Order: sequence, then structure tokens, then C-alpha cells
Amino acid sequence: MTDALLSILMLMQTNAALHSPASGPANGYVIPIGGGLVGPEILNRFAKLAGGLDAPIVVIPTAGDADTFSPAVLERHPLKKHGFTHLTLLHTRDQKVADTEAFAAVLKSAKGVWFDGGRQWRLVDSYLNTRTHREFDALLQRGGVIAGTSAGATIVGSYLVRGAREGNTIMMAKGYEQGLGFLSFVAIDQHLIKRKRENDMLPVVALKPELLGLGLDEGTAVVVHGTTFDVVGVSKVAIYDANYGAGPDGKGYYFLSAGDCFDIAMRKQIACGN
Repeated sequence: MTDALLSILMLMQTNAALHSPASGPANGYVIPIGGGLVGPEILNRFAKLAGGLDAPIVVIPTAGDADTFSPAVLERHPLKKHGFTHLTLLHTRDQKVADTEAFAAVLKSAKGVWFDGGRQWRLVDSYLNTRTHREFDALLQRGGVIAGTSAGATIVGSYLVRGAREGNTIMMAKGYEQGLGFLSFVAIDQHLIKRKRENDMLPVVALKPELLGLGLDEGTAVVVHGTTFDVVGVSKVAIYDANYGAGPDGKGYYFLSAGDCFDIAMRKQIACGN
């Protein structure tokens, strides 16, 4: 164990009692996905919660690096390939546009929203605290589902990691620390094991022990409703909690796998169905 990691784990133990209860939507569902190939088990769950493959779904490609996106993007989209038939593309780089009723109107009848991957800061610049943002919240309040992969997963938390314009190796970036907040007191990382990011969340929860940190590996998601989630996919999800400290193995985090369930308010694994 390096001296830096040891210092972080000691800080986690010092601040452990300061955590706050995390929560998700009381009515709807949030599905952050760790990037990579999104398998049928995740897409089927998204479809079921949205109301079927013919449910109206809004796709947000804004985290990507293009200034404009042709509707042809949808023809190549994983949702289209999976069989979704009612997809609408919604994109702007202008926060003033995102704050208009006309732009956000399509969300009023949507049953689901899907955030594609890219860079988190682009989603912040376009949608944070706009009318569109409020319509995302309204969709959840009426029982809809919001999913996001890679950057689209991180944005659903209340605290944003890897939000820096300068590069995605910076975990805590001034001016880009606020996510869309569909999950409160939660920070989410992605591509966890594939990109060897297991230790990157540790300093975040050490400095901000009120947060619950989730690290999602590729092809893996959590389905959050209220204060609980279950894990879906092919790999693992890491839990980062200042109360956990170094843990018995000295790592400072632990893993959940497909079929596991977790209470994000109590910060503990639970039997599924509770």
C-alpha cells in the first residue's frame, strides 16, 4: 500500500460519521451503466421499466464531441438495434435553448431518457438547471426511467466526478462538481476495472464523506428505485463509503455482482426483495 493511499484511508476513517442518506427517485428508476458494450440484460430491463420496446424514448447524445447530431445516429444506436421503435434525438450545445419550453416539450410525453457517453462537462454546460433538466425530473416523478452509459452514468449523480474540461483524469474539478442529481448524495465512476480506476474514488469520499461512491465496470449497471438498487450485467460494481474505512482487505472499497441488492440510504448490502 502506498503512503498516499494509506493517508486517504485514514482520512476516510476520520470523517466516517459525516455521511448523509443517499436516495433515488421515489416513483421512477435510474440506471447508470459503466460504459462499454451494453448487454441485453440491461437493455431488456430498461425496456421493461419504460413500458416496452414501443415506449417513447428520448436519446441525449450531447456528451459526444460533435456539435450537431443527425437523426441518422439513431439508426446505428444500440437501442434501435435492440428493437426500440419510438426514439427521438434531443441535443443542443446552448443552455438558453435547453431552457425553452419548445426544446423540452418532447420530454413531456417520454417514458424514458437515455444519455449516451462522452464527456460529462458537455451535459453540464447544456442542461444543468434548465427547463430541460426540470423535465427530466418530472419524467422520474411520473414513474419514468432514465439510463445513462459512461459519462451518461456519471451525470445522474448529485456530485460529478471527472467533470473537468481539461481531461477526464481529474476527479474533482471546480465549476464542474454538480451533476443532474437524480441520485442524491451519490458520485458515480465508470469503466472502473477495465481502465484500472478502482482507487480513483477513494479521495473523493475521503474529502466528501457525505457521498456514497459507486464504481461501475463496463457492461454493468445498477437499477435504482427509492433507496435501493440491484446490480445487472456482466462485471462488478464497487462501493465506496467513508464508514467502511480500509476494510478487512485494506482496499477501501468492496464489490457487488449481478443479482446483488443494496440499500443506498443505509449503505449496506441487503437481501433482494426487501
